[in-house]
Amino acid sequence: MDKNYGVQQMLKELGIEAINPGLCTGTKWINTIGDVLTSFSPADGSSIAGIKQCTLKDYEILVSKASEAFKEWRMIPAPKRGEIVRLIGVELRKYKEPLGKLVSWEMGKIYQEGLGEVQEMIDICDFAVGLSRQLYGLSMHSERPGHRMYEQYHPLGIVGVVSAFNFPVAVWSWNAMIALVCGDVVLWKPSSKVLLCAIAVHKIIAKVLSENNVPEGVLNLVATSSKYLGHDIFKDKNIPLISFTGSTIIGKQVGRFVGERLGRTILELGGNNAIIVTPAANIELAMHAVVFGAVGTAGQRCTSTRRIILHNSLFDEFMDRLVKVYSSLKIGNPLDPGTHVGPLIDKLAAEKFYRAVDEVKKAGGKIVYGGNPVDDKNCSSGCYVTPCIAEVENQYQIVQEETFAPLLYLIRYQTLEEAIQIHNSVPQGLSSAMFSNNLQETEKFLSHAGSDCGIANINIGTSGAEIGGAFGGEKDTGGGRESGSDAWKVYMRRQTNTINYSSELPLAQGIEFKVST
Repeated sequence: MDKNYGVQQMLKELGIEAINPGLCTGTKWINTIGDVLTSFSPADGSSIAGIKQCTLKDYEILVSKASEAFKEWRMIPAPKRGEIVRLIGVELRKYKEPLGKLVSWEMGKIYQEGLGEVQEMIDICDFAVGLSRQLYGLSMHSERPGHRMYEQYHPLGIVGVVSAFNFPVAVWSWNAMIALVCGDVVLWKPSSKVLLCAIAVHKIIAKVLSENNVPEGVLNLVATSSKYLGHDIFKDKNIPLISFTGSTIIGKQVGRFVGERLGRTILELGGNNAIIVTPAANIELAMHAVVFGAVGTAGQRCTSTRRIILHNSLFDEFMDRLVKVYSSLKIGNPLDPGTHVGPLIDKLAAEKFYRAVDEVKKAGGKIVYGGNPVDDKNCSSGCYVTPCIAEVENQYQIVQEETFAPLLYLIRYQTLEEAIQIHNSVPQGLSSAMFSNNLQETEKFLSHAGSDCGIANINIGTSGAEIGGAFGGEKDTGGGRESGSDAWKVYMRRQTNTINYSSELPLAQGIEFKVST
């Protein structure tokens, strides 16, 4: 195999140049005036390509174009908008392999996960196409004779999508494809750590938009860092909806900025996801789910498994087996087919991981496995860490926080009530799971008295949500929902309509009000 894993060929296929413009209106690339930002691969520390960043002035020009495009796009019938989305999905299929490779190379997740992320984009396109013929309202009976009432949904406007580094392309598609069929236009500000992935996506979809005469400004890209565009997008009254994916700390700031102007938010923030393993569990299933949930994407998913709540009767055996599996994991280049765990996004992320491991020790926790740098000349970028297993108490402050790295906590419990209490006793509420073949246990976990998370699974892990369901969580996770189910409703404005087809004008609630006319 090519020792460079075909990276240069991949960049060529995707149209990535040495220096790439950072502003796109969907059909046109616009020269920007900001500094060049270089993107580096965490796999080996090498530079990939540069991005000419957008400035605030560039952004304002783009918002103006998007506002004009919305006036035209909203009047196109929803099924025709759905056809554009279908064609985008077709085009993504053609570029699944090179785009998946770029995701892996620029972000660090293994190639299989990179391919899976592009597949999510394709899947949400398929979902959105069907949705374009199902933007249903309701009709209801009026209390007044000769009246009819119903509700309908109208396009909202510009949807601002601010995505995180860990899913460089999928999160945009979850929002953008739904927004498109709803009649909205989209302005995407991706993480400055993975700008090339966003640029590649816009190069892929440009052909579809141009060939189908989609108005300039319907799908927009602002590729820049906080040096040029910080909170401006959140404060912008021209953007009625902000979908933000990131940390709880920043998410609270976003919520405040958008809330002050009475805008809408979809907040997808931190997770501290747990799996309860009971004596009635299929241990083999649980083991596979725990390992992928904890080390997949090197622990950098919002749905990554952070805590395992184990019944005391199986704690020691489960821990021993888990250590054995961890010791067999191959850590290395994310494009190597044999790799299980790639690098963290950058050296700063690795430093945070080591600090968290130290905090576990200071709190009284026991490091069972890992927690140190990888000692391998092929992993010399400073971004590779050995996934860590620690025996802890849930109340440790560090356990209450989300460490965005492969740090897994093992916690003992005696009764199911205690397990659920431990599970819910963290600020976050995104994803959760229980492994058990006991119907009473599983139903309690899914009941009002069970998991307090937005996602609750039985006999599958915490990560790897399907696009058909609404995705999001509660508490410090932000309460947002995106992707499937009826999440589309937040991208539209609801309107209640009453039609009087009689020759009388009765008032609601039987109010009598007569005047001489």
